[in-house]
Amino acid sequence: MLHNTAFTPRMAGADFDGMLETFLGAAHFDASPARTVEDFSWSADARSHGPMTAVDLACNGEWDLWATSDTPEWLTIHLPQHGISGMTRRQITTTAAPGQMLIGQSREADRFLVRGALHRSQKLFLDWHQIRRTFGEVFEAPLVGSLDLSPVIDGSSPSGHFIKNLVETIICGMLGEACLLHSPIAMVNLTQALAHALIRSVPHRYSLRLEPNIFAPAPRHVRRAVDFMHANIDKPITLSSIAQSANVSVRTLETGFRAFKGATPGSYLRTLRLRAARKDLLDRSNQQSIQEICLKWGFFHAGRFSALYRSVYGEGPRETRRRKSQAPHVSVRRVVG
Repeated sequence: MLHNTAFTPRMAGADFDGMLETFLGAAHFDASPARTVEDFSWSADARSHGPMTAVDLACNGEWDLWATSDTPEWLTIHLPQHGISGMTRRQITTTAAPGQMLIGQSREADRFLVRGALHRSQKLFLDWHQIRRTFGEVFEAPLVGSLDLSPVIDGSSPSGHFIKNLVETIICGMLGEACLLHSPIAMVNLTQALAHALIRSVPHRYSLRLEPNIFAPAPRHVRRAVDFMHANIDKPITLSSIAQSANVSVRTLETGFRAFKGATPGSYLRTLRLRAARKDLLDRSNQQSIQEICLKWGFFHAGRFSALYRSVYGEGPRETRRRKSQAPHVSVRRVVG
């Protein structure tokens, strides 16, 4: 049996099918050995809480795994300790060695690879809804299409070192004595910190939109328009009235918002109103119905509001309203992918 003094497995076995059933079945992945190993063995620890699943797996065989139609959308982070972790996407295979991290989206990767005569890796799976929600907070707009995160992070770079330490802290806290599972507040804070670090530090297709916000302030007419939106968020304002408040043409206003906000004035205002609607949904003293809240903030089609809300916050309006009345609790289940 594989053994490491720093690794205390709660589960172990001596056949590939047993490993597949224990881990991948509940997570709706499929897998197959890359080569036959006569004395195959594996040992592992795994726990889940909320949007996170942590895994520490060791085995002496090479194999491939891939998503099925039932696989949930996860951001997968692999930290190889021995051997190689890999991913094939769009016919391009990327691998990570010890000291590096491999990042992928479970439903977008063609397959993931486990390589090495002796393989051990730690893995963290984060519900993709958390990434969507964080993207919406950072860019003030919903994520459209693939994020295309850079698949390999060098743990020796400043940002990579920070993310690697954060991922290792979460995995260590969820496994072993599972001290993090007894602190829901710490779990929420670490989850949010990780999602923000990934969106802000790892290159992706929207990274360039962050640069104007960092290195150049928005021009005066954009700031005036934003102030006008905030002051009149509950009123039926038009694009022309916003431009008039900023003393510019509609075309200049649109150009400024695209350059410095990464959105059109209309979509920016919609995001502000969506945020206001969420605040109402989370307000325990607010007795308005979801329909009334929709109309209050200018969303006249409940179905479209629900779809937009879910794309930004990773949950529907009804889920938000239910959650505000639920006390925090800890749940531990065995789900691994």
